[in-house]
Amino acid sequence: MALPALATVDELAAWMQREPDELPEGAALVLDTASAIVRAEARQRFTRGTTTVALAPRERVVRLPQRPVISVELVRVGARVLGADEYRVWRDEVWSPLAEFGPVVITYTHGYAEVPGDVRAIVLTLAGRVLNNPADLRQESVGSVNVTYAAETIGASLAPIERDQLARYRPRAAVVGLSKGAPW
Repeated sequence: MALPALATVDELAAWMQREPDELPEGAALVLDTASAIVRAEARQRFTRGTTTVALAPRERVVRLPQRPVISVELVRVGARVLGADEYRVWRDEVWSPLAEFGPVVITYTHGYAEVPGDVRAIVLTLAGRVLNNPADLRQESVGSVNVTYAAETIGASLAPIERDQLARYRPRAAVVGLSKGAPW
């Protein structure tokens, strides 16, 4: 199932200080593509949805990949479906003393009621760059007018600052502690 764009054509027109009918026909496609690029970089869907995942626990904790976690509908360890009193949810983690070995299957609802403003701004900025420079020109001249585009305006890709802004949405990496003991 295709996910909806993280911004609307009307928002893009307002962002670019144009009327919606002044945008090219492909504006919706550009927004879909910009949204997919942002989702891939952040590794988040952002929009509200329900997902079922099978994940390996680490020390009885399963970290859910999509955030924010709104609710957990099902936790299954092996063939056993756990009751609500047999696990705890804390932010994006599910903890259970029964989750020791093997995959834990979890069905949960996640995502934002509204797309965060900084994410929407990145999508709109990326889409605006693509629409302002659809031929991916580095430089163009007409008579005495010479325009040079920044490297970030070439291609449908994120600028380093935008990647940095999306980093806070990426799932955190697990930290593995090594004990001092017998050599490997």
